[in-house]
Amino acid sequence: MSAYVIGHLRDAAPHPEIAEYIERITATFEPYGGRFLVHAAQHEVKEGSWPGHAVVIGFPGIAEARAWWDSPAYQEIAPLRHRHIEGDIILVQGVPEGYDAAGTAKAMREGMSAG
Repeated sequence: MSAYVIGHLRDAAPHPEIAEYIERITATFEPYGGRFLVHAAQHEVKEGSWPGHAVVIGFPGIAEARAWWDSPAYQEIAPLRHRHIEGDIILVQGVPEGYDAAGTAKAMREGMSAG
């Protein structure tokens, strides 16, 4: 089941270390089957606020996403970003093929009526 690394990165001034991070990051996640799904794209806020940028990297599974995050190659370049950009980053597992949200709603309703 696919997994994703989702980053909400706040705006930062351009810096040579950020450019280096961007140049090097792809080589750190490719060995784990990762690929950019969203990067350096404009976004449109529909509710709330979302200052900064969204980044989404897809992986074949959560184990690969965790292995990439913990890898020496990524940990070596992570400080280049940490020093210049604040943000929030999560790892999240996707839903299985054929997922139907109606089943989740049904289970929720059943749980509410049982309590």
